Amino acid sequence: MSKEHHFDLVVVGGGPAGSSAALIAAKNGIKVALLEKESSIAETVRTSGVTWIQSIKEFGIPNDCFNPIRNFSFCSPNNEITISDSIPRAAVLDVRKTYRWLAHEAEKAGADIFLKINVNEVIKNNSGDIVGVSGVGPNGKITFHSKVVIDASGFPSTICKAMGFVTQWKRFGAGAEYEAKVENVDSETWWLMVGKQYSPAGYAWIFPLGNNIVRIGVGIGKPESNVDPTQRLEELVKKKLGPIKKLGKITPIEFHYGLIPNDGLSRKTVFNNLILVGDSAGQANPLVLEGIRYAIKFGRVAGKVSSDAIKSGKTDESALEPYEKNWRKEIESKIKSAGKVQDRWIGLSDEEWDKELDIIKELEAEEFIDFIKADFGLSNMVKLATHHPKLAVRQLFNLVKGKN
Repeated sequence: MSKEHHFDLVVVGGGPAGSSAALIAAKNGIKVALLEKESSIAETVRTSGVTWIQSIKEFGIPNDCFNPIRNFSFCSPNNEITISDSIPRAAVLDVRKTYRWLAHEAEKAGADIFLKINVNEVIKNNSGDIVGVSGVGPNGKITFHSKVVIDASGFPSTICKAMGFVTQWKRFGAGAEYEAKVENVDSETWWLMVGKQYSPAGYAWIFPLGNNIVRIGVGIGKPESNVDPTQRLEELVKKKLGPIKKLGKITPIEFHYGLIPNDGLSRKTVFNNLILVGDSAGQANPLVLEGIRYAIKFGRVAGKVSSDAIKSGKTDESALEPYEKNWRKEIESKIKSAGKVQDRWIGLSDEEWDKELDIIKELEAEEFIDFIKADFGLSNMVKLATHHPKLAVRQLFNLVKGKN
């Protein structure tokens, strides 16, 4: 027998985007269901959670959920640079702890969390608009009726695919990593490794989590390269390439694998009664392929816009449009600029990477973070250009303006 539920808002996906949307909507006094397919929130962790201290403060993420980073080391086949700062500006998240904290916040605000719900169908009204979802739960078929659905299902984009609004992402990053215990590590320093031996279209990384635990991983751009990231990771660890050898004995604790969209902001994200947020919306920074802060930030916006629309009794595309306007204004031009830098990076040879690092090392820590965060505001660019008149910031400036 199928079980029927009625909610104002159904959020599909218990990751950072879904939990953040559920939190704000529940706070706004509407009835929210948050559906997660696994048997617990963040049961499976995909790849590394790198974010920025500024975002951590903005979201109120507790201190025990992250490890602060203040030194940024890069290595290419024949070059190695470190940009150091007096204060930490980046953070490596304990992804599982962070996602569970976010979900718990939503639950405390009154959202109902349903686990082990495998959503496989959408419910439509006579006009063909979405009015709920159904799938399989622990006790068989289960149906959730709602006024608005938020697709926070991540890379698979379950709901907007079932509605026929989108197809699979064409460009994406595939990442494989080990969380591992190591002998030697500086817990305040991350490593990014570039060049063909590390990744033919992407980079490898060492992100410390504190307590001699690190994440060693490799991300590879698809379809640019057909190399399998898991295989490449095994090779890097076995050969102890570059800074990996400094870690000493490596004892893997957990293996992670994940996909992240890299198609730019190519999707429309509002339809009648439906909002896309986080990875399902393609909200990812192409430079280091991180999107957690966008997921949380725009998840919150989606929660606010959808709950306001539900209260007003009007939940069509035009009522949900403020969400799309908000995120586009906030990140669209920045992501486009970052995409141009990324396109250039993907084409660099090992020798060119060696030179590129010499350019990057001229940046101060704050400038470097603005750059890697894809925070290409005009004021940042002007500041960079005046601070480093001789520097290749000129190139950068032209690149971002769309020249070569």
